[in-house]
Amino acid sequence: MNTVNTRGALAPLSPSNDPWDPIESLRTYGRHVLTSVEMTVTHLCNMRCEHCAVGDMLVMKEAEFLPLDLMLRRLDEVEHLQTISLTGGEPSFREKTVKEVIVPLLKYAQDRGVRTQINSNLTLDISRYEAMLPYLDVMHISFNYLNGDDFHEVGFANSNHPVPKETAYRMYDKMMENALKLSEAGMFISAESMINYRTHTKLAGIHKLIGEMGCRRHEVHPMYASNFATELPMLSLDETRKAIHSLLDVRDPQMWMLFGTLPFFACSDIHEDLKLIRRLADAPNVTVRNDPDGRNRVNVNLFSGDVYVTDFSDIPAFGNIQTGRLDDIFNAWQTGHPLNKTVNCHCDAAGCCGPNLLVKDMYYKDTDFTVKKANLL
Repeated sequence: MNTVNTRGALAPLSPSNDPWDPIESLRTYGRHVLTSVEMTVTHLCNMRCEHCAVGDMLVMKEAEFLPLDLMLRRLDEVEHLQTISLTGGEPSFREKTVKEVIVPLLKYAQDRGVRTQINSNLTLDISRYEAMLPYLDVMHISFNYLNGDDFHEVGFANSNHPVPKETAYRMYDKMMENALKLSEAGMFISAESMINYRTHTKLAGIHKLIGEMGCRRHEVHPMYASNFATELPMLSLDETRKAIHSLLDVRDPQMWMLFGTLPFFACSDIHEDLKLIRRLADAPNVTVRNDPDGRNRVNVNLFSGDVYVTDFSDIPAFGNIQTGRLDDIFNAWQTGHPLNKTVNCHCDAAGCCGPNLLVKDMYYKDTDFTVKKANLL
């Protein structure tokens, strides 16, 4: 296996160094190549958030994992691997998963000089997260709340039984406490907020709390109609644009703010879109990450071995690690899938890799991005 430790030579993560953004590998190799592998390590979760993008996959009893050695061999075969991400469900739900799957994967990445991220709600015993601390680059949490009542309403909206408010309050307090303690211990915590019908007028207060928790980065992503969020009210482009401007008005300029999956592009003919894009580009410590799904990233289900090229679109598995190499699966998607061709555009001058499939489907069904050119350079 690739076990030469090159981690010490890696540049720190910063607004000028985001290895998850596919624009960087595209510029390096002249085409999209697989540099990022996301792995689903559980379908268990102690919450049932109303906007959960994988809610339909959550279960009450976990299946058996494929042999971890198989996943490690497949990672070893990825020629240009730069990052791995671990997701669920709640990855730390079972201590066994932390010890036998998560930590070994993080150690592998550290030995290979690969950056790591895990997605968690941080509501469990801190010892589970402390076990990851020596190896983990980014602890990614979802944070869309002003208080315990928000947490209760959002976090258990799809629970199949009533969850007492007192239980939710304790979990909310534990999340806040864990975030602060882990931040003080040196963990890079990135808190993601969704722009949706609940949060779009609360983002200033949410941002303030994220800073108080010691988080180093605030990620902001519009919510799209997927899984549990399919039936939720969706914001208009005007409402989303207004919410971003309002947040930029009050944000802490010292905190890295990362916007992702935005539905605004430099090739727009709408003045307000171009005005917002220019403001984002000029704001200190603000970045806009290109969507990695299907561009430099695949997702691997560690139970079935199925490989998906997009996170949240309803595209069936595109291969399986039991029968194929990840680079080969990714290349087949890049060169042969008709859906990929509808969004596989690139404007280097604008630093843009085109729209996410969900964005195109929701707002730009009749737009051919492959023939458009930037109006703002």
